[in-house]
Amino acid sequence: MPNSNERPEAQQRESTDPEERIRPMPLLPALIAIGMVLFGIIYIAISGPYSRPWMGDERTLADLQAKPAGGGGADAAVDGGAIYAANCASCHQASGAGLPGVFPPLDGSEWVHGSPKILANIVLHGIDGEITVKGNTYKGLMPSFAQLSDAELAGVLTHIRSSWSNQNEPVDAELLAQERKSGRDTPFESGEALKALEP
Repeated sequence: MPNSNERPEAQQRESTDPEERIRPMPLLPALIAIGMVLFGIIYIAISGPYSRPWMGDERTLADLQAKPAGGGGADAAVDGGAIYAANCASCHQASGAGLPGVFPPLDGSEWVHGSPKILANIVLHGIDGEITVKGNTYKGLMPSFAQLSDAELAGVLTHIRSSWSNQNEPVDAELLAQERKSGRDTPFESGEALKALEP
C-alpha cells in the first residue's frame, strides 16, 4: 500500500499554490512619505489657515469696491502699464526702445516729451506716413486706439511719459475727451501734420 504522504508523480510536478507574505515597505519610500506628511503639517501651521477666514485673501473693503472710471491720467482705476503691455509693447517693446528702422522708440522720444495734445491725437487717430524720432525716420502705419476710453488712453500716455528715462507730468482724460471731438477720422499723414497741432 502506498504511503499516504506520497503524492502521485503528476501532482509532485505542480507548483505549490501562491500565498501572500508580509513584505515591509522599503525604507526610502517610507522616509519620503513621512517627510511629505511632516512638510504638509508644518506648511499648514505656518500659513495660518485659521486666521480671519472671513477676510478671504485679506483684501480690504476699499480694495474690493469699484473705483469710478474717468478722471485724470493719475486715476488709480486705470493701469496704464497693463494697457501698454496689451496694445503697444508688441511694436514699441516692453523697454520702450522700439525696433530700429521699423517701430520708433518711446523712451527718450521728443514726441513723448512734447505736447500731450499731440500724443493724444496720435493715439486717437494714428499715423500713416513718415515721422522722425530721435533723428531717425520711420515710415509705417500706427493704428488708432480710439476704441479705448479716455481714461484708458490717458493712463497709457501717462505710463509712457513717466516710464524708462521719461519723466513727464501725467495726461488728463479730459484732454482726450476734448481732442476726440475734433471730428478727424483719418490718420495723420506725417510728423509735420502733427506739428501743426502745437499750440
